[in-house]
This record gives sequence, structure tokens and C-alpha cells, in this order.
Amino acid sequence: MSDNNPSGSHGVAALFSHGRLTTIPRKPARREQLLVHLAQTLFEPDRTNSEREVNEALLTVHDDYPALRRFLVVAGLLIRPKDGSSYRRAG
Repeated sequence: MSDNNPSGSHGVAALFSHGRLTTIPRKPARREQLLVHLAQTLFEPDRTNSEREVNEALLTVHDDYPALRRFLVVAGLLIRPKDGSSYRRAG
């Protein structure tokens, strides 16, 4: 992967300042890059998380954790049962 690849970690890193997400990208492709990064870095594979744990993890990077949680679920990166009782990282 080259350094000028916008889909690489360098491209996602540009969205952060001092460890915090500066904005949630509006462009779908850019937002997808961010969501993949968040799913991989904040949530362990094969671990079930409560909604509170998901909220707390997302709050470490951005105040609008409900939007991030919704985007992760809609993108299929976090899976939750219909009752919304838990979340798991997909894949």
C-alpha cells in the first residue's frame, strides 16, 4: 500500500486530531473507511458488547456516539439482534 492511498490508515488518520474524530464524513466512501477503522480498532472479534460498552467505546472518539453506532450497524460492521440487547463485530 502506498502512502498516498486514501483508503489506507493514513487517510483515516487525517480525520482525527489528538485522538478524537473531528467530523463524521458525509461522503459515503470516506465514512465507510472510517467505520471499518472504528470497528477494527474499538471492538474485539467474537466478543459480545452491551449497548453501554459500545456507547462508551465510541464516545472515546466522538460525542455523537449514537450516530456512529447507527452507521456501524447499517453498514453491517456491528451486528445486533432485533431486541438490540447486544452488539458483535461482524466477520
